[in-house]
Amino acid sequence: MTSIDPTSRTTDYTASAGVTAAQPAVAPVEVTAATATAAVPVVPRRSSGLLALGIVGIIVLSVVALFVVVYLVAGLGIDAFALGGIMALIPLAIVFFGVRWIDKWEPEPRVAVVFAFLWGAGVSVLIALIVGSEIDNVINSMGGPGPGYEFFSAAIQAPIVEEGGKGLGLLILFWAARKHFDGPVDGIVYAAWIAGGFAFTENILYFGSQLIEAGGVDASVVQIFLMRGIMSPFAHVMFTSFIGIALGLAARRTGAIGAIGFYLLGLIPAVLLHAFWNGALFFVSDFYGYYLLVQVPLFAGAVGLVIFLRRQESKLTSDRLSEYAAVGWFAPDEVAVLATPQGRRQALAWAGARGRRREMKRYIQNATKLAFARQRIITGRGRATAEADEALLLGAVVESRRAIVPPAAAPAA
Repeated sequence: MTSIDPTSRTTDYTASAGVTAAQPAVAPVEVTAATATAAVPVVPRRSSGLLALGIVGIIVLSVVALFVVVYLVAGLGIDAFALGGIMALIPLAIVFFGVRWIDKWEPEPRVAVVFAFLWGAGVSVLIALIVGSEIDNVINSMGGPGPGYEFFSAAIQAPIVEEGGKGLGLLILFWAARKHFDGPVDGIVYAAWIAGGFAFTENILYFGSQLIEAGGVDASVVQIFLMRGIMSPFAHVMFTSFIGIALGLAARRTGAIGAIGFYLLGLIPAVLLHAFWNGALFFVSDFYGYYLLVQVPLFAGAVGLVIFLRRQESKLTSDRLSEYAAVGWFAPDEVAVLATPQGRRQALAWAGARGRRREMKRYIQNATKLAFARQRIITGRGRATAEADEALLLGAVVESRRAIVPPAAAPAA
């Protein structure tokens, strides 16, 4: 573990100047909790869209989710709803641990994650129910469903309506919490929470309906639980992730209006993959063979893409923190500790042995947020807010470093 001396004197060229060795130096300053934030003018924080999202959005979505719960209870009954809900918790838990792994490098704000889940479990389900009901009314007014109605409903209507509704939640998150939408990995995380919420509600409906039809738990209930809960808990996540990736790219390339185009661009593969998943069930006779030959490779490819994107985040963190190291905010060997998975594990183990794991975790998080704030400055995305965040995070980095190695213990470290 690299020694960390919070009392060391470093040269500050201002945090976001992006200086090189050729530029003139300024007088060295002692970096302390007081001087770190003073080194860069602190711009007052503007009212955050994320704050409005937390206060208003969560309340509204909770009401919508409650309405959906009442709808499910009315349609399924208490017993089927309760047992279906317990069964649906298992695939939700699988998605939860998967998303935690994806989001481990730079965790998203909890309020945004809760918003995403409630949107998926409530609003997107309500959209699907309302649109489906209106389409049924139109079809009934034209003489009732024809022989191809089931295929139309599963392979055309459902993918368009469901992915459109889930993607709308992603677009709102992009607009309201733009500073926390740094790239494709963030888009995948938000998409996974929305899709996980949608699948949770949909699974309650499927499991509960099958329980009612079977009159209890039988082979048919076990089979649908195996197919939806164990074999394909990430199906909806894979579909909606295309929209998340597209909006993650939009965060680095365009503004609020341009994001609509990226949303529509990501919607196309999301709908097509969803339609392929649903439509294939009408043509394959051996579902398990089809699953092994087609869906397993698709899932493996999705995991490979996530690993690649996570490595890109690690590289971005290393590149940006190296710029701060060049002007003295970090020791050069600290960058390897803060910007690589292996370095973080070693740092946490080192701190844990000294009873300071929480402080080390906070230090790593602050440094990572600092790297992404600088990336926003470089790309010109919300520059004024990003510079204010940078100034505050520089102070937080120094403060969290001092918590790991107090000044009195620095020589011994």
